Amino acid sequence: MPLPQLTVDRHDRSTRALITLAGEIDLESAPLVRVSLERCLLDGIRAIDVDLSPVTFCDCSGLNAFLRAAQETTVAGGTLRLHHPPTTLLRILDLTDYGFLLVGLPFDHLSPPLGDTPAPPLPAPPHRSAPLAPVLPGHVR
Repeated sequence: MPLPQLTVDRHDRSTRALITLAGEIDLESAPLVRVSLERCLLDGIRAIDVDLSPVTFCDCSGLNAFLRAAQETTVAGGTLRLHHPPTTLLRILDLTDYGFLLVGLPFDHLSPPLGDTPAPPLPAPPHRSAPLAPVLPGHVR
């Protein structure tokens, strides 16, 4: 039986790239992920969006590739964000507290999966002109 393959598709827009990965990310395919993301930086890309909606599996070797790429991108003054990760990667991100790598949709042309709606913004806290402090008897404020 042939091993599952990982395909990488890249679309650039100025200094931004959308990388779409399809297949399985594991020990065998993680080097391809790492090289593909490093190539973006070498080509001057500073904002990298990774669409994972076609990925069927991702283990910790894939997470390591993403973390290394995120660190290298940050050092270069850029950002790397993962979009629509598979359930396996969501579990790993939850266990390791690396959810900061996740955001909503890359660019404007991908539609979210069913049930994936952005959370409404939190309301601003009420403005207070002075900090609240207890008034003690005999003291004037």
